[in-house]
Amino acid sequence: MSDVSAAFPLLTVTAAVPAAGAVLTAAVPAARRTAAKWLALLFSLATLALAVLVAVRFDPDGDRYQLTESHAWIADFGVRYQLGVDGIGVALIGLTALLVPFVIAAGWHDADPLETSSSRWRPTQGFFALILMVEAMVIISFEATDVFLFYLFFEAMLIPMYFLIGGFGDRAHAGSDDNAAAQRSYAAVKFLLYNLAGGLIMLAAVIGLYVVAGNFSLQEITAARAAGTLDMSTNTERLLFLGFFFAFAVKAPLWPLHTWLPNAMGESTAPVAVLITAVVDKVGTFAMLRFCLGLFPEASKWATPVILVLALISIVYGALVAVGQRDIKRLVAYASISHFGFIILGIFAMTSQGQSGATLYMVNHGLSTAALMLVAGFLISRRGSRLIADYGGVQKVAPVLAGTFLIGGLATLSLPGLAPFVSEFLVLVGTFARYPAIGIVATLGIVLAALYTLVLYQRTMTGPVRDEVRSMPDLRARELLVVAPLIALLIGLGVYPKPLTEIVNPAVEHTMADVEQTDRKPTVPIQSVAVEAKNGEAAK
Repeated sequence: MSDVSAAFPLLTVTAAVPAAGAVLTAAVPAARRTAAKWLALLFSLATLALAVLVAVRFDPDGDRYQLTESHAWIADFGVRYQLGVDGIGVALIGLTALLVPFVIAAGWHDADPLETSSSRWRPTQGFFALILMVEAMVIISFEATDVFLFYLFFEAMLIPMYFLIGGFGDRAHAGSDDNAAAQRSYAAVKFLLYNLAGGLIMLAAVIGLYVVAGNFSLQEITAARAAGTLDMSTNTERLLFLGFFFAFAVKAPLWPLHTWLPNAMGESTAPVAVLITAVVDKVGTFAMLRFCLGLFPEASKWATPVILVLALISIVYGALVAVGQRDIKRLVAYASISHFGFIILGIFAMTSQGQSGATLYMVNHGLSTAALMLVAGFLISRRGSRLIADYGGVQKVAPVLAGTFLIGGLATLSLPGLAPFVSEFLVLVGTFARYPAIGIVATLGIVLAALYTLVLYQRTMTGPVRDEVRSMPDLRARELLVVAPLIALLIGLGVYPKPLTEIVNPAVEHTMADVEQTDRKPTVPIQSVAVEAKNGEAAK
């Protein structure tokens, strides 16, 4: 492939801006912590503006991959710096760029020096620089169409995330400072080891793909497959698929590879927990659509029954464990495991409704989890405890906090009128079309979601006012600026999801074509029913 690039390398710039912001933020002198915060926020807003420009310039009815860039990189091994976005990538780049400014604003004081003499000082600049570096790596992962380039950043994002979890953990931890540090260290190491294990297996599969295909270009490999010139045996394709899927299932996270997530989210600050589950984990489900289905369509269909069962277990198991949680943040973590089960269920249902719903679910889950977790973080910072039992009657002393917490919770249980409902409905419709038994069992996740969400609200926000929360302040101006736009988006996309579906649906059609699947027609077509009704009236 010859070197090609858009007139203006918009995709490169969109990823480079937060990376540059990370470097500059880290270089701010230690005495200028506030300047570092504003600089990080400024660069995140600039990235959001570029993401909006990407969406504006993207034509849903145009080529599959747009705004493409391709340059020689490691020519001897066929590695290229190759970028391009489809509708799914555009939606997830937009989600990432949208959430990071809220993450930064919500964590404005999370890395300030601790007042206790026994606690070590934590570099504020490093906290915000690491957040921007994660954003840069996630964005380029959504843009990369060279498999090796994707793998490089898929693994590299683990490094800043490790330091965010282990070095800037939650301050509302029961026990001594030493115990809190040990718990953070355990969570960070577990996160790193799980994801590194998946990445090493994927590396073997990436090398195997190069041996078979002779290059790493997603477009070239899929074109060769379509033309029948790719010599890949059935067993080889299945082994390579398993190598890729395992890494993505760890990142997603899919049961039984999920156990790192509750520890990581529980020990992180609330903004970092949002970064984990609403941004970083989406790379795993996105890659299932782009690489598993795109590169290995036959193996994807072969593995579908097992993956659907694992997704179903994730849905029910995550929701059941969430019901019994005593820790607010771990409850949200297990709820996310259940929601990721729905996303993976939609992807491998192999229907256009399921895959459209799965993509929308990635976006809507990011918004709903961000809203719920950030408000929970504001609540925890006031009381200094993550335990549900330490709260009660909050709605009487902080009604705005309680109201936004309720809306975030209702979005989590996919209440009609809020954005996640549309995506969950499409996933279930797409699943029922091919696998009605699995669809029926999956609906249990909806019932359990209502249970753990409403019980959480009832135990924390209603009832008698506990003495410890009697003087709790309501949301402040900065906190309202963080939460209000998320609530507005949840309502807006719940009522009018068309802007997202118009971008996503053409990309889903391409993915369906990759796996050579078409939607099943209704047993009784609607048109036939209408014609028969007219004929009956004419006969009368």
